[in-house]
Amino acid sequence: MNKITALRPREVVRQDAEPIAAIYRNLGAPTAEQMVTRALGELALTMAGIAAQVKAHDLADLARQLTRLRRMAENLGLTSLGAVSDDVRICLERSDNTAFAAVWARLLRVAERSIAHEEGVVDLSV
Repeated sequence: MNKITALRPREVVRQDAEPIAAIYRNLGAPTAEQMVTRALGELALTMAGIAAQVKAHDLADLARQLTRLRRMAENLGLTSLGAVSDDVRICLERSDNTAFAAVWARLLRVAERSIAHEEGVVDLSV
């Protein structure tokens, strides 16, 4: 009975390569690579800004920022990140603090995995 097991949730990150592939087809590799890299950087900055808002308990504009994050993620084919950001927004709008905390933790895990694999996202589309 004294055995403690640490749970380490691992999120499976779903991606759709088609949005990035379309960017590459339409713009050509050099321009598309710059555009995708810039978009991923903006996505990472947006996520960092949202994290700072949550840490500061500044929830006034958070729903709008989460909607923006969802759109950015979907434009890059990061389907898991878009879906979970929408789930966080729903918890926020329902004022469900317990669900918000749980889904927020999941969003952090999904965002970390999505952004950490940004090179893989770019490579999938070529």
